[in-house]
Amino acid sequence: MKIGEHLHLAVTMGASDLHLTVGAPPMFRVDGELRPLAGRERLSAEDTYVFVHELVSQQMLENLMARGECDFSYEMSEGQRFRMQVFKRRGALALAIRVIPKRVPSAAEIGLSADLLSFVERRQGLFLVTGPTGSGKSTTLACLLAEINRRYRRRIITLEDPIEYLHEHEQSLIDQREVGRDTLSFAEGLRAALRQDPDVIMVGEMRDLETVATAITAAETGHLVLATLHTSDAPQTIDRILDVFPAEGQRQIRTQLASVLLGIVSQRLVPSARGKGRTAVQEILVNTPAVANLIRTEKAHQLRTAMQTGKAHGMQTFEMHIQELLSNGAIKKETVHAYLQDLQG
Repeated sequence: MKIGEHLHLAVTMGASDLHLTVGAPPMFRVDGELRPLAGRERLSAEDTYVFVHELVSQQMLENLMARGECDFSYEMSEGQRFRMQVFKRRGALALAIRVIPKRVPSAAEIGLSADLLSFVERRQGLFLVTGPTGSGKSTTLACLLAEINRRYRRRIITLEDPIEYLHEHEQSLIDQREVGRDTLSFAEGLRAALRQDPDVIMVGEMRDLETVATAITAAETGHLVLATLHTSDAPQTIDRILDVFPAEGQRQIRTQLASVLLGIVSQRLVPSARGKGRTAVQEILVNTPAVANLIRTEKAHQLRTAMQTGKAHGMQTFEMHIQELLSNGAIKKETVHAYLQDLQG
């Protein structure tokens, strides 16, 4: 089978990811579980090299062999897109491929609450979507951007690595920029975005001090900034942001963050009760005056209590949302047990 046939099969199976590595058959992640391709022999080093050669130019291949890995997006002739990560392992090549849906799902389809959607009405501030890899962060952000694009006349700039969902101009004017192709880094692209008359800036990932600091400044100066972090919950997100700054500057950053933060949604994907697909379990922190005070006074450990008692403000903990999903039959207790243990740490 050629690489295109594997990609078509991944789409047909409804897989979220495809893994091609030496010594194993092609593996498809369906509803969160890895499934080998039945009847397919284990891949050889020559197999994976041919796959990669079908996807990249000679220059990209040379860069890959020199650096050890590369990220890029790939589009098939019928418009189906994929996020590719090619890397060296024990001298051979391997591929980790994410299937990108052709269209941005609606808020109803992925279960975004009205409280969560209300954040797109804001004209400035910092809103964060967090969670581990594969938890649906990109889909949630894409859905929020689509809502802005559909409802408001705003200038939107995205910085992505690589570009996943494609957005067309609707009410808004939206320019999507890919790190490595359209700009050198998130930090460089974010600095440039401030000179491009944006109303909304989406940062695919806040990875370093410069990106975090510039994002906070952008939120302070009248922009709505949406970004992601690889953190497990809201309190850890606050700590992670502060930890990238030197100790002597953390008091000022606490004050700034308490002022500009709109909210944080942390999420995981749990198997759906209907036996197909996954449901997002979300923890939501809204920056009320009480929450802002906890951030300013170094009491992030009390944020969980604020979420437990802040339902009237649209807040919830993972445990609260799990109970809600169990009660309406969206998920099953036996399938969520392992996730609940993990969330409770």
